[in-house]
Amino acid sequence: MKKILFVTDLYYNANGRRYYEEDLFITSKLRESLKLVICNPKDMDSFNDKFHLTIFRNAGPASNFPNEYNQFRNKIKTKNLKTYNSFDGKGDMNGKDYLIELTDLDYPVIRTIDKIDNFDKLPKVDKYVIKPKDGADSIGMEFVSKEELYKKVSKEDRNTLIQPAINFEYEVSFYFIDRDFQYCLYAPDKTKRWELQEYNATGKDLEFAMKFIDWNNIDHGIQRIDACRDENGNLLLVELEDLNPYLSILELSSELQEKFIEALKKSINKVLESN
Repeated sequence: MKKILFVTDLYYNANGRRYYEEDLFITSKLRESLKLVICNPKDMDSFNDKFHLTIFRNAGPASNFPNEYNQFRNKIKTKNLKTYNSFDGKGDMNGKDYLIELTDLDYPVIRTIDKIDNFDKLPKVDKYVIKPKDGADSIGMEFVSKEELYKKVSKEDRNTLIQPAINFEYEVSFYFIDRDFQYCLYAPDKTKRWELQEYNATGKDLEFAMKFIDWNNIDHGIQRIDACRDENGNLLLVELEDLNPYLSILELSSELQEKFIEALKKSINKVLESN
């Protein structure tokens, strides 16, 4: 039986999320048919050469272990290290610049810039959001007026994302394995992002989500498409999480949990069997 290194930080404390419980649940299910070992991300480069596949899961922000993460990414390129997710995505695994690219491509995304000179690309609103490109979990995020924005962000600054503050109805997330839709969750109370309920996505909703799955086109893995429903009823992309998306799997019905785990096992086995 082939060996899997399951990378996660069981001690990472995320607001509103139980990383360790989710990954203990997932590994307990994967162990039914796969041989795996759990490893902290700071230790992964000492061991991943000895395993047939490295699954990169709830490891927390890569900024918490930059040296290990960079070494890991380098191994993928130079030693053809086999990973899950595949590291050929264009979303969060490479930072937040994709939000600017999608804005320029006129995708349905919260419009985003990183140059104050491009301010005219944003809609006129009362408040704007600024946040560091390498931020996570809303760390460093501020709501500012246009006047405050020009004081806080210089023309030379390229490390700050600038977005309009959207008056949205709720946030909704679409979860995929490879290119296959699995389930959808939403936060009916927009002040409580991680108090989620199952959501029956419409055909139009899924068409929206698939635009980003098609654009990203990763070879294999789990993706979470985060969106918000604006006051006009339109969905706008908030984030394309293709590195280590939290799945909120413990919030699902047992039937949906089983369906997801079986799809995950099938996808992982397909990668293990590939050359």
